Amino acid sequence: MTEEPADQSNGCCAPSRAGPGENEPATFSRGTSEGSTAGMVLLEGGEFAMGTDHPIGYPGDGEGPVRQITLAPFWIDERAVTNEDFAAFVDESGYVTEAESFDWSFVFAGLLPDEFPDTRAVAHAPWWRQVHSADWQRPEGPQSSNNDRSDHPVLHVSWNDAQAYCVWAGKRLPTEAEWEYAARGGLEQKIFPWGDELEPGGEHLMNVWQGAFPSDNAVADGHYGTAPVDEYPANGYGLSNMTGNVWEWCADWFHPDFHSRGKRSNPTGPTRGQNKVTRGGSYLCHESYCRRYRVSARNSLTPDSSTGNTGFRCVRDTTEMGTT
Repeated sequence: MTEEPADQSNGCCAPSRAGPGENEPATFSRGTSEGSTAGMVLLEGGEFAMGTDHPIGYPGDGEGPVRQITLAPFWIDERAVTNEDFAAFVDESGYVTEAESFDWSFVFAGLLPDEFPDTRAVAHAPWWRQVHSADWQRPEGPQSSNNDRSDHPVLHVSWNDAQAYCVWAGKRLPTEAEWEYAARGGLEQKIFPWGDELEPGGEHLMNVWQGAFPSDNAVADGHYGTAPVDEYPANGYGLSNMTGNVWEWCADWFHPDFHSRGKRSNPTGPTRGQNKVTRGGSYLCHESYCRRYRVSARNSLTPDSSTGNTGFRCVRDTTEMGTT
């Protein structure tokens, strides 16, 4: 397996491994929790305006044009999968994540202790470091643990890892369209899940960076790294932290303009690709370099990539579980 950190244009948000992207997740069986809709919200679906034509976006990301999309009803997790949730999966299944198999993952340098040994950095985003023995249980490397973060989102999980969890839980990853529909919370063409103001009335409604990135975080929202998955007020659909905190994996392959010619009813994205879509931004997003903490913003990583700011939440069909 490669030991080489990737060097990608969007590596500031979350870097990819340098290896090929079209890996298939391991065959996996459903677990004892399969079939439950506890902790999920049923969304009615219907038509909504996806994407944005607003100039605050990044042209290369393919956020626009705005298009009318129709979705079938679906269930979605109220919050991201937590360390506690993922531990139950691992305890029952014995699953080994890709970060554990590679024996390294990407960690934000600001979370490493001062005495931490020098590590390799991503070329255009040196705040990302290749840290050996970093994984979901040891988010900042071998000296760390997630023991006091049971209600925080699980980190250092690849798309393939998330897929394995979904199969075990009898669920699936959301399509990109489902994710955005859910994130909007019933609002039409707003920038954030609650409206157009980043901090309405001075209130922090998501976990993002405040200060001069990457050296100074004022921690005005109360968190330097991740926050608990239900820390901030839920959106209009009762869903927590749809923006900020951690990027969330989606089912779709990424393409900058496939949606301009794709289907408009229950779209699932391209049939092939190198990167999988991630949505929502993370605790590292800041307007000075990355405004991808908006509901229309897009990013992507290779399916075997794992980082300290990427997690996921699951959905379930109203008819047949675990299929798209």
